[in-house]
Amino acid sequence: MSEITRIGLDTSKSVFQLHGVDAAERPVLKLKLSRSKMLAFFAQQPPCLVALEACGASHHWARTLAGLGHTVRLIAPQHVKPYVPGSKTDAADAAGLCEAVSRPQMRFVPVKTAEQQAALMLTGLREQWLKRRTQVSNSLRGYAAEFGLAAPQGLARLAELVARLAEDPRVPALARPLFAALWAEYQEIEARVQEADRQLKVWQRGNASCRRLSAVPGIGPVGAALLVLKTPAPQAFRSGRDFAAWLGLTPKDHATAGKPRLGGITRAGDEQLRSVLVAGAMAVLRQLKPESAGLAGWLTRLVARKARRLVAVALANKLARIAWRLLVSGASYDPARAGPPMGGAEPARA
Repeated sequence: MSEITRIGLDTSKSVFQLHGVDAAERPVLKLKLSRSKMLAFFAQQPPCLVALEACGASHHWARTLAGLGHTVRLIAPQHVKPYVPGSKTDAADAAGLCEAVSRPQMRFVPVKTAEQQAALMLTGLREQWLKRRTQVSNSLRGYAAEFGLAAPQGLARLAELVARLAEDPRVPALARPLFAALWAEYQEIEARVQEADRQLKVWQRGNASCRRLSAVPGIGPVGAALLVLKTPAPQAFRSGRDFAAWLGLTPKDHATAGKPRLGGITRAGDEQLRSVLVAGAMAVLRQLKPESAGLAGWLTRLVARKARRLVAVALANKLARIAWRLLVSGASYDPARAGPPMGGAEPARA
C-alpha cells in the first residue's frame, strides 16, 4: 500500500471514519474504527497530516494525535461543507476533510490547551448560571404578580419582594414554601456566579494579555478573558478589520452591477464574545459626557444623530480592533491613539 500523506478524520462519540490519500492524491485508506482502535491505528501510523472538524472534543483529539507525532489541523465545519462529495455520510465527511485541508487558502482553528479549555468552561458555566438566575428572578416576579405583589426593577429588590411574600396574607399557604424554594435556588445560583467571577479575576490577574485588555474602556474581566481564550492566535488575522469581521461586527456586503450596498452586521463568529463587547460598549455610552473629545467626542456626535444601539455596535467594532492590536503587538492601551475611525465611517445597522 502507498504511504499515506493526509488523513481526514470524521469523529463522533464511538465511531471514527478515516479517509486517506497518498502523495499522488489517490485514495488509499477508507476505514471505520471504534474509539479503542482509533488511537492504536494512529500510534502505528507514520507521521502524516490529519484533518478534523472543529467540534466537540476535537481539541482533545488534536492534542492527543499531535502527541503521537502527527500534524493536526482543525477546520470550521462551514469551511468543510463545500468539499463534501454527494450526500452527507461519515465517509463523505472524512473525504471532504481530507480534500479541504489540502487547499492553500484554507483557514484553520488554533488548537487550545487543556488549561485554556478549563478557563472557557468557567466562562461558559458562568453564562449558563446568569441565564438561570434571570429565569428564577422572572419566575419570582411573575408568580408574585399573580397575588398582587410587585417590586421595582433590579435584582437588589428581590429580597424585599421575598420578605413581603412571606408576610402578606394574600399569599396562600401552599405558595409560601414554593416561593421560599425559588428564593433558595436564586441565592445558590448567585453564590455560584460570585465564585465564578472571583476565579475569573484570579485567572485574569495571572495573564498579561488580560491585564492589558482590561485597561480598555468597555472591556471588563469577562471580555478580556474571552478575547484571550477565544483568539489564542490573533496573528492569524491580517488586520483589526478582519478580526472584527470574524466576530460578526462588520456590515454585510451586497454588490451587483457595480453598486455596493451595506446591510446590517453579519453576526458571524462567536455570539458570546460579540455580545460581551456590545454590552461593554453600551456601558461606555451610558457614561458619555457632552464635552468629551477624541473617541468619546466621536461617540457623542454619533449618538446625537444615530440610535444608541447602532452606536454601541460601532463602538464594539472599534473595541475589537483595539483588542486585536494589543494582542498582536503586546503594547499597552494608549487613550490618545484610540481616536475616531478614519473617514468618520457610518456604523452598520445592528
